[in-house]
Amino acid sequence: MKEETGVLGLSTIRRNRGISLEQIANSTKISIRSLEAIERGDFAKLPGGIYNTSYIKQYARAIDYDESVLLAVYQNSVAASGAGAQANRSGKDNYGGGFRAVSGTLGL
Repeated sequence: MKEETGVLGLSTIRRNRGISLEQIANSTKISIRSLEAIERGDFAKLPGGIYNTSYIKQYARAIDYDESVLLAVYQNSVAASGAGAQANRSGKDNYGGGFRAVSGTLGL
């Protein structure tokens, strides 16, 4: 049997309940790729914005799972990736400097 690599064992729960990704995709109109990303916890593969929370809620409802638990995992993931981005900021970007004053090259 394949080892579960996703978040909270979602694919195992879904399969144990006899629900296919195709069934969820048909009922929710969410792509199978996005549904697989949710199961893996690879939230960066989702379209972004309000779609992410909507997709996560719809997926949880489709497999009869507590959506607040799955949303908490998503929020923690977003917070962790945001903290990592903040930790990488040192006032400089990869182009050799931070924000610079507007120069007069446009004749303004």
